[in-house]
Formats: sequence, C-alpha cells, structure tokens
Amino acid sequence: QLQLVESGGGLVQPGGSLRLSCAASGFTLDYYGIGWFRQAPGKAREGVSCISSSDGSTSYADSVKGRFTISRDNAKNTVSLQMNSLKPEDSAVYYCAADKGITTVQTMRATYEYDYWGQGTQVTVSS
Repeated sequence: QLQLVESGGGLVQPGGSLRLSCAASGFTLDYYGIGWFRQAPGKAREGVSCISSSDGSTSYADSVKGRFTISRDNAKNTVSLQMNSLKPEDSAVYYCAADKGITTVQTMRATYEYDYWGQGTQVTVSS
C-alpha cells in the first residue's frame, strides 16, 4: 500500500521556522515528483513548492519564494519543506503529494497531476 505521511506541523510565532517532512511507505520517493500544497479554511488548495524526480528542479509559489526550501533525503525516503520567516497567512493544513510523471519542474504543478496524497499536517502561525 502506497502511503504518504506528513509531520512537523505545529504552532509557531510570526518570524519563526518549521520543517515539514513527507515520508513514504510502500514506495521509493526517488522516482516520484513531490509537491507541497496547503489549504486554509474556506480557501482552495494551493501549490507551495514542488521538486522533480529526475533533474532536481524545483518551483515555488511567489508567496513563499525566498522563505521556503524543498529538499530530498533519499536515504531516509523523505522530502522536507523548510519554512522560515513564517507569516500568519502561511497558516493552513499542509499536504504532500507524489506522482511518478513529474520528471522535471519549470512551474508549479496542479493538484490533478498528483496521484498520491498524505493526510496533512496543521501549521499555525500566531502570536
């Protein structure tokens, strides 16, 4: 059974940092493009960042460029999202998603392009 599990969410003050992790079971993330998405209450799910499976290319939403960094740890079969300088508007449930067809990334990929999804982890940025 292919499964993705997010972790690392929590409550942080504005300006703080969190590191989210997306772990896979039942498959090797090396061969999959990975995306991070978020969804705030009453809003549509939006792409935050993604990383390709083959060439290491990445993409970020304009709202997080320069603050968030996506990376792989193939030895641990995980993909992380380092989030710095967090703002209240970053508060949302964060999801990771995987798809084998995302071999290169030039722009953010849409939700329908991903086959596998995690259950999400809550990030709250508040003082």
